[in-house]
Amino acid sequence: MSATESLVLVIEDEKPIRCFLRAYLERRDFQLIEAEDGEEGLALAAEHRPALVLLDLGLPGLDGVEVIRRLRGWSATPIIVISARGKEQDKVDALDAGADDYLTKPFGVAELAARMRVCLRHSATRSKDDQQGVYRSEELFVDLAKRQVRLNDREVRLTKIEFKLLSYLMQNVGKVVTHRQILKAVWDSDRADQLHYSRIYVRQLRSKIEPDAAAPRHLLTETGVGYRLVG
Repeated sequence: MSATESLVLVIEDEKPIRCFLRAYLERRDFQLIEAEDGEEGLALAAEHRPALVLLDLGLPGLDGVEVIRRLRGWSATPIIVISARGKEQDKVDALDAGADDYLTKPFGVAELAARMRVCLRHSATRSKDDQQGVYRSEELFVDLAKRQVRLNDREVRLTKIEFKLLSYLMQNVGKVVTHRQILKAVWDSDRADQLHYSRIYVRQLRSKIEPDAAAPRHLLTETGVGYRLVG
């Protein structure tokens, strides 16, 4: 990794956690810059343009969710929330604000490393396939520009809504997207009484793009939060 690709900004007010993250990540060739509060974190993000941000929510002063909103106003830098707030609504609020992923403390370092790899893989420097709107796995192939979907070399026909949903998921491949984000992107609505739409259409989409809809491998559920299209 280049210096730019390996630079991680940690916004965390607890020094022991910052030290733990530094010890673990520097052994894996990451470079770290640290902030103890949200305002400092935003300033460092603007100055250094890190490849990834690890963010606590319970910060002194500026709350972590507000940090996400402000950062998303000018940056697409991947953000992984690491927080002791484990309620589903906390996760939804952070993801709705623009976070890419969420880990609840205490967390395993192997899982953190895996989620970092996913975020970095699908960050601003995307693969040629990503840029061209192509998704491929061993059995599934999608080409958005040509509106082609194939499962095990068999053509899959999608409805207009199913295709729009799949397109949105592909635009956010590897990232957790909430029910509300899907509702806004696909139906241009944020009405709470319509949140079940995403569940219904995800179920329909799975029946067409998964080899086994009962055990999905591509379109995964993040319980109580939303969905993730595996990259």
